Amino acid sequence: MSPVKHRRGRKHGITLAEVAKLSGVSEITVSRVLRDKGAIADDTRKKVLLAVDQIGYVPNRVAGTLASATSNLIGVVIPSLSNIVFPEVLNGIHSALEASGIQAVVGVTEYDLTTEERLVRSLLAWKPHAMLVAGLDHTEATHRMLLGAGIRIAEMMDIDSTPIDIAVGMSHRNAGFDTGVHLLERGYRRFGYVGHDWRADRRARQRYDGLVAALREAGLGLVDVELHDGPSSTMAGRHALATLLGRASSIDVAVFSNDDMAVGGVFHCLAEAIAIKDRLAIFGFNGLSIGAALPMPLSTIRSHRFEIGKTAVRMILDDKGSRGEPTIVDIGYEIVFGATA
Repeated sequence: MSPVKHRRGRKHGITLAEVAKLSGVSEITVSRVLRDKGAIADDTRKKVLLAVDQIGYVPNRVAGTLASATSNLIGVVIPSLSNIVFPEVLNGIHSALEASGIQAVVGVTEYDLTTEERLVRSLLAWKPHAMLVAGLDHTEATHRMLLGAGIRIAEMMDIDSTPIDIAVGMSHRNAGFDTGVHLLERGYRRFGYVGHDWRADRRARQRYDGLVAALREAGLGLVDVELHDGPSSTMAGRHALATLLGRASSIDVAVFSNDDMAVGGVFHCLAEAIAIKDRLAIFGFNGLSIGAALPMPLSTIRSHRFEIGKTAVRMILDDKGSRGEPTIVDIGYEIVFGATA
């Protein structure tokens, strides 16, 4: 079975006929396999399912219904609803869709790429008008499905790799680099890092890599690193900073993977009477309202989550035509000086 190449400018999704041709059987046989109807030889079933996976075909669950049923849904796949970052992205999506008559159908992956693959397959089966997915990292099967779907695809939050169609977000590596430059300019030299699970959150790892690159250019490196083995949270940040300081009490600044973790670091300093900024500076990422509400507002980088969601929808609703060369939209970010660094 030879590999299949997708054209980026494809106007229509992968068809049943293409699956039949690739697997060497009739369209009726392919349909029966996918509907699990009738007796099918195991060898034939395997060939069909292999072709489906290889070509990225998704069965049409709205076949036989009104044509308009394919035009009023947008699939949205995000990593989390408990992390306030993504509800703000959803608010931007809702704002841009409000007058369009199109509804968003949302799936949550909990940062698991296999779950993302299942959700994307399920949503594409309903032939949505477009798909919005968080990030640029996917399983090979997910990438093939999105590439061959024949609809507009917007990958949100990240612009550090080549997108399938449209990427709307910011460079997380640059944000990490600019964090390092900013803190070096403010006189800090002994850096510690507190983070969460990089395996699940690639964007946090990119910011870390950018920070390390900035320190390297200045002839410095991180004194120590403490990673929480799990998702970010305020409590995780508090415990992780305590652990880091137990090994590296000489650091004069702690850079956190995000504001959730950094707020926990602030709470640890308050509990242990560690003078924030004078003894230990704290720096986060995201620009969440909880950080701004602290007695000493958190020093951080603010990402524009609402605008990312809003811009992604506006681009996929653009009537100028089908998918062409990959497009990247840099929404940018801003350094929030705050009072903790």
